[in-house]
Amino acid sequence: MSEAAQPAGTAKPKSARRRSRELALQMLYGWLVNPADADSVKREGRLDPDFRKLDAALFDRIVDGVIADAEALRARLATHLDRPPAELSPVEHAILLIGAQELSAHPETPYKVIINEAIDLAKSFGGTDGHKYVNGVLDRLAAELRPKEVKR
Repeated sequence: MSEAAQPAGTAKPKSARRRSRELALQMLYGWLVNPADADSVKREGRLDPDFRKLDAALFDRIVDGVIADAEALRARLATHLDRPPAELSPVEHAILLIGAQELSAHPETPYKVIINEAIDLAKSFGGTDGHKYVNGVLDRLAAELRPKEVKR
């Protein structure tokens, strides 16, 4: 059923990839608050009753990539932030780490998709207007990491 043909008030079903990013965000939020190794974080994520509905490979890739490269990702983000990463809300911090990881390590995913997914996560889980901040930071990071793609 197309979006236009859906009855008013019904939401478009979430894709497996969207669900993967949502669960990765939740698990990485927990990791920021209570650090653990990637395997423990992924194991906890697999306890989610809806885990079978998501793209497990994408979930693993995001969690592994963010945890393994967190300091490098923060360094990449730092020049585009108006405050130190430690002063970000844990939700925005996790969303920016996910976006930075996908922009830097997964060129097969268009940068616009990565940014739109991050904005949607911020709208769903972040504070008021957090999505605007996430959008601005990731737009600038995309221009740095993927200049040819951004110019098109």
